[in-house]
Amino acid sequence: MTDIEIARNTKLEKIDVIAKKLGIDEEDIEQYGKFKAKISRGVFERLKDEPDGNIILVTAINPTSLGEGKTTVSIAIADALSRIGKKSVLALREPSLGPVFGIKGGATGGGKVQVAPMEDINLHFTGDIHAITAANNLLSAMIDNHIFFGNDLKIKKVIWKRCVDLNDRQLRKVETGLSGEKRTKPRMDGFDITVASEVMAVLCLAEDLNDLKRRLGNIIIGYNEDDEPVFAKDLKAQGAMAALLKDAFNPNLVQTLEKTPAIIHGGPFANIAHGCNSISATKLALKVSDYVVTEAGFGADLGAEKFLDIKCRKANIKPSAVVIVATIKALKYHGGVNKENILEPNLEGLERGLSNLYHHHNNLANKYGLPVVVALNRYNTDTDEELEFLKTKLDEKNIKMELVEGWGKGGEGATDIANTLVKAIEENKNSSNEFKYLYELEDSIEEKIEKIAKEIYGAKGVKYSDEAKAEIEKIKKLGYGDFPICIAKTQYSLSDDLNNLEAKGDYDIHIREIILKTGAEFIVAIAGNMLTMPGLPKVPAAEGVDINEKGEIEGIF
Repeated sequence: MTDIEIARNTKLEKIDVIAKKLGIDEEDIEQYGKFKAKISRGVFERLKDEPDGNIILVTAINPTSLGEGKTTVSIAIADALSRIGKKSVLALREPSLGPVFGIKGGATGGGKVQVAPMEDINLHFTGDIHAITAANNLLSAMIDNHIFFGNDLKIKKVIWKRCVDLNDRQLRKVETGLSGEKRTKPRMDGFDITVASEVMAVLCLAEDLNDLKRRLGNIIIGYNEDDEPVFAKDLKAQGAMAALLKDAFNPNLVQTLEKTPAIIHGGPFANIAHGCNSISATKLALKVSDYVVTEAGFGADLGAEKFLDIKCRKANIKPSAVVIVATIKALKYHGGVNKENILEPNLEGLERGLSNLYHHHNNLANKYGLPVVVALNRYNTDTDEELEFLKTKLDEKNIKMELVEGWGKGGEGATDIANTLVKAIEENKNSSNEFKYLYELEDSIEEKIEKIAKEIYGAKGVKYSDEAKAEIEKIKKLGYGDFPICIAKTQYSLSDDLNNLEAKGDYDIHIREIILKTGAEFIVAIAGNMLTMPGLPKVPAAEGVDINEKGEIEGIF
């Protein structure tokens, strides 16, 4: 059966029953049908003095284009923790329509480990991403309306972009204001995908509604004739934007196929944004469970680094353990084996690709000081010889690895890693290991970027375009140099070259653009050829999505 058929043939609990598992009463949720709900902000106040559980952060090696099943493994671990008698909850990101209709497909797991209802979650869900799109584009409309009616703020350069939650490369660069109306000012503009919007980051990083409005107001929309920043609050836009986000700001509650509660909220990409679900969802999950299983997008060089250096700082939280998801196929891919041949046995390519896994493991264990377990997400094409070879190599380096077979076996296929994680967390409580950040906020912008490039990516150094250098100097003069760094980089390689899969040679990281995000309170550094509006592949997944005569969605994978 397909993923969607497995999900549809599984009987789910009513969402109020799932809420009660977390100690959340029916009056504290707003139901969106039988199986989805919003959790009210009142729950946060009621639970604020409850002790926090443990965060298990799920990340991965650098992936292939279809991903390595990080969400699938996350769900399997949460279900497995429930099976071994632990109170667990998932805290995941919301899927973007870009990948759903693009190359990767949906983001609700697969096989017997899924969050449900998968069609709803993968499509419109509770409308959060649409609300973010509307708030973003309302600000755009207010900017151009202000300019149309006289431009009292003397806006000279607009840097704020419109957005849409679809992969649409035609919108990367557009010319607007071509109606010919007397006071309309034509200008070059462009679109980002919604999940890369600063509004998405603001929603995910805000602590409460007051913080949400403060951050929205602090967004820089452009610069005036004196080259001074103009903020969204100068346009009096933050109140209306927050009103559009009022419901979207509340976390969403759903469930896995095995009835484990799942809080799904926020969806920034990790290659072009900060790649973590909302702080409010994670903090709520910590109050209602003993183990929170959360994931950070793409490889550990992107999602995990941003989770640790941005989200953990903002939220004052830290993981109790980290899981690195690996697959035999991805290891061979990063060992130089052609994509067409990565499902065929190849021990030589597998051994070469292990350097990618070793690199990520060393970063998380030794630079951040965290207990790490490797989850080998098993595919039916993996041979016993390859599995034994991998286990031997990791044993030689004292790296813990457990096989995960959640796709075919559900939570039962992840009980080994669940037990290993519980043990590792308890052992770490009694050890001298301490979680530490990679850099200090007081470091200069260049020092922070260089530490990420050298220590996390393994680069020789950093090269900046003239435009990036100028923007760094401007940020320093404006007084925002102590913000953390969010690097936008290809997910396929430790380098910024998606074709250098093995990260061979002495490579530099090339920063071509620097963007100050004063609402999100971080600085984006765009590396290599990374784009903030993806495009569709030659054969997009959208071609296979349909609705049948019963009114059921088909073709989402």
